[in-house]
Amino acid sequence: MQKKVTAYIGLGSNLSDPRVQVSNAAKEIGKISASNVIALSALYLSKPMGPQDQDDYINAVIAIETSLSALELLDALQAIENSAGRVRKDNRWGARILDCDILLYGNESIENERLTVPHYGMKLREFVLLPLTEIAPSLHLPDGSSVSILASEISDNGIIKLSLLE
Repeated sequence: MQKKVTAYIGLGSNLSDPRVQVSNAAKEIGKISASNVIALSALYLSKPMGPQDQDDYINAVIAIETSLSALELLDALQAIENSAGRVRKDNRWGARILDCDILLYGNESIENERLTVPHYGMKLREFVLLPLTEIAPSLHLPDGSSVSILASEISDNGIIKLSLLE
């Protein structure tokens, strides 16, 4: 059995009652085998990254300890997305019912056809850095970057901290 690794997962939704989608995803992540939730951020309301002709997003970050491999965790997260009704399209920044992204998997750097960790855009996204800093203020990325410093230097783009995840 693999040793436990702390993984950080970004959650986002802007369709079909996004608060409920993100909250349900957090509950389902808590049921992933060989894993347990160690921290949940508040919910955040953020502007869409891509086309602006879509609803704002609800985002959060969840930290788990898991003995699953990174790809096993990805499979579990994609199963949660699929059960929520996620349809994968080529529309990279389009509206979606649920997005569960592995932001960090321990201190590993992973690059393959299915997964890139650290998540390729996390340093540029306030809706990742602000909730991540909330639950792990002393966290450093594999390249040594401090998430707190990155969060303090990024524009908040009008993000609004909402309620705690339940």
